[in-house]
This record gives sequence, structure tokens and C-alpha cells, in this order.
Amino acid sequence: MFNFLNKIKSRLFQFILFSLVFYIFFQIENFQNFLLINLISQIVIFLFIVCLPAYFTDRMSYVDIAWPFGLVAIGVISFFCGDGYLLKKSIISMLYIIAGLRMGIGALILLKKGYLNKELPRYSYQRIRWKKKGFINDKFSVQYEILLQCFANATFLAIPAILISNNSSQTFSIIEVIGFLVWVIFFFLEHISDLQKQKFLINAKKNNLKNQVCNVGLWKYTRHPNYFSEWMIWNGLIIASFSSLLVNNSMIVFLGTTTSLLYITILMYQTLVFLTGAIPSEHYSLIKRPDYKKYKETTNMFFPNFFK
Repeated sequence: MFNFLNKIKSRLFQFILFSLVFYIFFQIENFQNFLLINLISQIVIFLFIVCLPAYFTDRMSYVDIAWPFGLVAIGVISFFCGDGYLLKKSIISMLYIIAGLRMGIGALILLKKGYLNKELPRYSYQRIRWKKKGFINDKFSVQYEILLQCFANATFLAIPAILISNNSSQTFSIIEVIGFLVWVIFFFLEHISDLQKQKFLINAKKNNLKNQVCNVGLWKYTRHPNYFSEWMIWNGLIIASFSSLLVNNSMIVFLGTTTSLLYITILMYQTLVFLTGAIPSEHYSLIKRPDYKKYKETTNMFFPNFFK
């Protein structure tokens, strides 16, 4: 009975956290339309693109389509529902749309090529994680994990868009400029790292080399430059959002919005390292690639080491 209650509490915690963030931001009248439209949009996107297909196939891989197109939705909503300075809301809208389309179109290409006809390794790894935690109903767990990502899009991951698109200041602070520059730099680094790995795999295939470890370009400095860059993209949005925090609201709302904004970096780190990122990827790389153990011993997992 005690273990059962612990399982329930561990799964309810995230939804309680998402609900609390939604409630805090809903106290600000200017944000209410944005929040409601985004919530409905995310539910519709995830319901039809992931929840229903996953129910019939028991595969979570469709999240790779829904999550980025959920970001596109946030970008569109930012532009039409934001009450702030046109240039600022146009910039933040564009950043979300570009990031979402890059990943979303990539996922659609994988779908067309048939890669989503079986579960992607990072989602197969979830079964291992669920088993360790004592969750035995995989069908329920699949829907639970999907809804977690849905409500992350409806709450935490929409915060930078909500704040910046409602900022009426017609000047850009140094903090905003730095944040946007960080976003641009690491967006290109993420794309470059993906291209480097793709080129490496193509060359390995041409030379009939199987199960090779990609350790070229950015992959020499971290085993997951793509995940690190994605994390830094979100940190760029967080930095840019600080100038848009509403200091004229109640202290409780101000502290709640600030804490929620800062929590995004923790949320994305946990996701990109432990949940669907580095650790699930390495679980299968160690099995599949004989040289990966040596690569693991000589190269940082997440944070780049340029001085080795």
C-alpha cells in the first residue's frame, strides 16, 4: 500500500506543478487569452498526433512530431495574442516557429522513411525506467508521459513567449540582446552538430564501417553537442525573458513567475539528460558500439570540454 501511494504521489507531482504554474500566470489578466488558447491548442495537437496513435500502436515516438509543432503553435499564438511591442513579439514568435519547424519537419521525414514504424530507442528506454520504478501498466505510462510533454508546452515552455510577447517596451535591454544572441548561436551549433553526425554516418556507410562512434567536429568536446545546444537555446530564452518580468504585480505573482522561468532550465536539463536525451541514447550506444566505452571515458557527456 505504501509503495502504491508513493507511485501515485510521484506521478501527480508534475501535474500539480504544471497546474500551479498555470494558475499563477492566469492571475495576470493580459496572459489569460494566451494561456487558454495555448492549452486548447496543445491538447488538440497531442491528442490527434500522439495520444490516439500511441493508444493503438503502444509507441511514444509520435511525440517527436507533436512536441515541436506544439512550439510552432506557441509561436503563432505569441504573435496574435501578445499585447506587447510588435518587433519583440515578432522576434519571439519567429524563434519558436523556426525551432519547432526544424525539429518537426525532421520528424515528418523520419515518419515518411518509416523510422517511426517502430519505437525510437529513447522511448524504448522509458520502459526500462518504468520497470525500475515499479510501473507495470505500460499503456497507462505511455499516455502519462505524452500528457506530461503536452502540459509542459502549455505551461513552462510557453513562459518566455508569454512574457516577451506582452512586453510593451519599445527598446531592447542588453539582457534581451544577450538572450537572443545565445539562442541564435546555439541554434546554429545544434544544427551543425546534427549535420556533422549525419555526414559521419554517411561516410561510415560508404566505407562499409558499422557501429562507428561519431567523435568528429563538436562531438570531440561533448558526447551530446546537440542536446547541450538545445539546452542552451532554452537558456537564451530564459535570459531574454528577465527584462519582461512584471514587477508591478503582487510579490507572490512576481516570485512565482520568476521561479517558474528559472525552473525551465532544470526541466530541460532533466529531459535532455535523463528522460529522452543523453542517458537513454548511451544505454543503447554502449550495447551497439564497441568503441563507445572508450569514447565515454575520454569525452564529457553533456558539458563541452575544450581543454582536454
